[in-house]
Amino acid sequence: MTDLTGKTALVTGSVQGIGLAIAEQLAAAGARIAVHGIAGDAQIDEVCAHLCALGAPQAEFFAGDLRNPERITDLMAAVAAWGGPDILVNNAGIQHTAPLAEMPRETWDAILAINLSAAFDTMRAAMPGMAERGYGRVINIASVHGLVASKDKAPYVAAKFGLVGLSRVAALEYAAKGTKAQGGVTVNCLCPGWTETAIIEPQVAARAALHGGDREAGIADLLAEKQPSLRTSDPSEIGALALWLCNPIAHNVTGTAIPVDGGWTAQ
Repeated sequence: MTDLTGKTALVTGSVQGIGLAIAEQLAAAGARIAVHGIAGDAQIDEVCAHLCALGAPQAEFFAGDLRNPERITDLMAAVAAWGGPDILVNNAGIQHTAPLAEMPRETWDAILAINLSAAFDTMRAAMPGMAERGYGRVINIASVHGLVASKDKAPYVAAKFGLVGLSRVAALEYAAKGTKAQGGVTVNCLCPGWTETAIIEPQVAARAALHGGDREAGIADLLAEKQPSLRTSDPSEIGALALWLCNPIAHNVTGTAIPVDGGWTAQ
């Protein structure tokens, strides 16, 4: 089992969905969790208490608007002063579907800023410290759309393809840092297919509308089109994979983009 006692993890977008599922796994392994996301005070308090109950020695909320590089600088400085991060999970992301010709320019800018540029800024701030300590994990939550394209998702696909490329460059630059015993510094992308999160709800609703409002039929329609397993993933499954990547035994797993997509990208 992975023991993250003494480690600090920053998980962006960790108040719900995949981010929260990853934070739960890291907390249960003994890591301190720097929580981040868009939520009210009550939800923030609930999430932090929940992570501590799972095993995190501390869980504290850190604010930071990922559209704004200055706010990201403040976020990373605050987490560094708190003692980390040894583990950085860039999970926060937004989505909007529309044909290329109808995609608003401000939507393009927002999706690229949050889904790609923010990861550049957090990695740039966090990775030198990881190298000094000889241990570090960057886990970027890309998407199946970082490996293959789909219609009506130009900014999202562009950002996720960019995130995979950014991760590979960083993996190469830091590959020789640390030792096998320390665990080294690795950078990897996880590329989920259809996963039960809020980000897919607009697409589920649109498909459900074609089936008289039947949500399950809408999900089945989405899966039949792309995902051969015909099964969605649960966020906890993504969390379990992220936790394994944090184990020192994964010191030579770097620069990868791991699909969790039921065979989508194997086609």
